[in-house]
Amino acid sequence: MNAELLAILEFFEKEKGISRQTLLSAVQESLLAAAKKAVGPARELRVAIDGKSGDIQAWAKLIVAERIISKHDQITIFDARRAGFPEAKVGDEVEVEVTPAGFGRIATQAAKQALGVQLRKAEKAMIYEEFKDRVGDIVSGTVRRFEKSDVVLDLGKFEALLPNRERVPTEEYQIGERIRCFVKAVDQTIHGPEIILTRADPAFVLKLFKLEVAELNDGTIEVRAIAREPGFRTKLAVYSRDSKVDPVGACVGLRGQRVKNIVRELNNEKVDIIPWSADIKTFVAKALDPAQLRSITVDEERKRIQVKTTQDQLPLAVGRRGQNARLASRLTGWQIDIEAEADVNSFEARVDHAVHDLMGVPGISETQARVLVNMGFHAVEDLLEADVDHISVAPEIGDTAAAILESARLEMERRQRGTS
Repeated sequence: MNAELLAILEFFEKEKGISRQTLLSAVQESLLAAAKKAVGPARELRVAIDGKSGDIQAWAKLIVAERIISKHDQITIFDARRAGFPEAKVGDEVEVEVTPAGFGRIATQAAKQALGVQLRKAEKAMIYEEFKDRVGDIVSGTVRRFEKSDVVLDLGKFEALLPNRERVPTEEYQIGERIRCFVKAVDQTIHGPEIILTRADPAFVLKLFKLEVAELNDGTIEVRAIAREPGFRTKLAVYSRDSKVDPVGACVGLRGQRVKNIVRELNNEKVDIIPWSADIKTFVAKALDPAQLRSITVDEERKRIQVKTTQDQLPLAVGRRGQNARLASRLTGWQIDIEAEADVNSFEARVDHAVHDLMGVPGISETQARVLVNMGFHAVEDLLEADVDHISVAPEIGDTAAAILESARLEMERRQRGTS
């Protein structure tokens, strides 16, 4: 049985990376409990394990006495001298072996039962010691199992948790698949330390860039802001104090290789790299790329920005389901409101302009103005050449045709006097 115990200890030492001494110490408590049952309440009982042979021995500190009153606390002079203390005398304290017959089998069984609990404690302590300083690192692990929507990864010696909230919604994982994650936290729970991983946090993207772009590590380039919708799009604002360094170009890399590596790791998530600017108008314009903007109005007090663009550029500025505008707002830290200006060249705009012009003639209502525009009269000047019979056929005009044409003539004269 001693050989079996040694085999168990060796397995955990190799597979879990826990030292032999730590393992031996871990089973002391369970062996001591087993020894107390087998030996009885001996005075200052302790158990020793030979790390090489696996032999288990029980020892007790007994007081030398002439007459034994308590066999658990005392030993005769004769027995003490026979146990290796030739000069023992009454009142001395000696430590003698009190291992009962067959104790090795009993102790080994007790150790096996308690070893799992004890080893988990030692393993958790190792997890915390190894990972407490690795928060912010990227680790690679194998998908081991699923606990509801959470993913448990095997990191080699330890397991880590990728919670559902930290998963990318567009990604699906398979048992045995190897993935890279960002160590977000090492939490101390009632069950011990727990390694929390993430692939959804913006910090994961930032770390990937630091691994790819040397200039980010030496301080030549800084990431001033980052905003992300995991699985869909990330916006990164970069800046360099060195005017000779192009921060965007450095992050993109030669032929785009640096950013391609990151996009590949993110399963083709879009990554926009833009230059940071202290001028909020410039920063917002870059954040809303590729949309072309007409105007930007800044409300400093409310930290709000009003952006106007053309109707055809509005979808680009807002993005699919508002994603581009939403990310730009997070990136800049300002509330961004986007609206399209009326296009003066559109058909509807020209019609509205013509209706408004005809409504400037006294006696012409909006309904009548729209009827006249539909009949081809787009300006007051056009009515000067109109025929009463021609416009009176419209029910909305009818008997007022002559009066409308006279009012149009007078309005035209008034306008001409005003410009002369």
